[in-house]
Amino acid sequence: MALAKETLDVLFIGNSYTARHDLAEVVEAMAEAGHPDLDLRVETVIYGGRRLVDHWRLGTANFVRLHELTVGEEEATIAQLEKMVAEDPEDRHAKSALNRHRAFLPKLEEQRKKWDVVVLQSYRDDLEGEASLYAEYAPKFAELIQEQGARVILYETSPNTQNAEPLTEAPDPAPVMEKEKAIAALADRIDAEVAPMSMIALKCQQQRPDLTLRFVNDAHLNHTMAYLTACAIYAALFEESPEGLPIDSITDIRFFNNTERDKDRDGKPITRTFSEKDRADLQRIVREGREAFQALRARE
Repeated sequence: MALAKETLDVLFIGNSYTARHDLAEVVEAMAEAGHPDLDLRVETVIYGGRRLVDHWRLGTANFVRLHELTVGEEEATIAQLEKMVAEDPEDRHAKSALNRHRAFLPKLEEQRKKWDVVVLQSYRDDLEGEASLYAEYAPKFAELIQEQGARVILYETSPNTQNAEPLTEAPDPAPVMEKEKAIAALADRIDAEVAPMSMIALKCQQQRPDLTLRFVNDAHLNHTMAYLTACAIYAALFEESPEGLPIDSITDIRFFNNTERDKDRDGKPITRTFSEKDRADLQRIVREGREAFQALRARE
């Protein structure tokens, strides 16, 4: 009789930087390729363009607390969201959250679980260092996460430093290092692992300036940056290098002109399959970027 696989339940909280390329599912595929005896189960709570402060307002903390959330607490959240929508009918995120919570309430008992890992995505809310909203709200979520014995991963996005065109000169590392010091301090404060995408993007730009990290016609991370990000979250999950993982392709979920499903936002193939060299380079860059971040974290 086959032995049951070990399971790992991972919740991703974020916005389109998590939704694009079905990032959570790519991490799941990488995890199960690197750890064949593991059943990684992923779920997401995503609101486009929203930050952790917005997730807190929209009741995402309830989904973190599934193991102990009461019917009364969920009903109170629904009532609060109904009030938000009544006061501002244009608040589409409150409407979306209200629909999510209303649909969830009847399923509360069957959805109960304790998470093993929760990934907290940043998005421009981490630019002010220790005074940032990310530094304020990540600890609020971390407290709920760690109370149930789960681990926290900070998925730090880097929209301000991603290049849409190949680079002809080395980028200035100073802003990246300053930001990473703040992320390292936050990670130490809440005992979190980090997917340090600013550092990893910098390493990629220094070593492979021919590669781009965002779309030309869309400000989001492109296939290359998405692959780097999935590898970095894998590395944070298992505290190991992603080198050697066989996963070699990424498919986006947004189409050219929102109609041509076989093309990405720049009119190129919606799926990118990396060459053996590119795959190896990107996986190595993630390891080196993670090591550089850990070295900086140890110094701070």
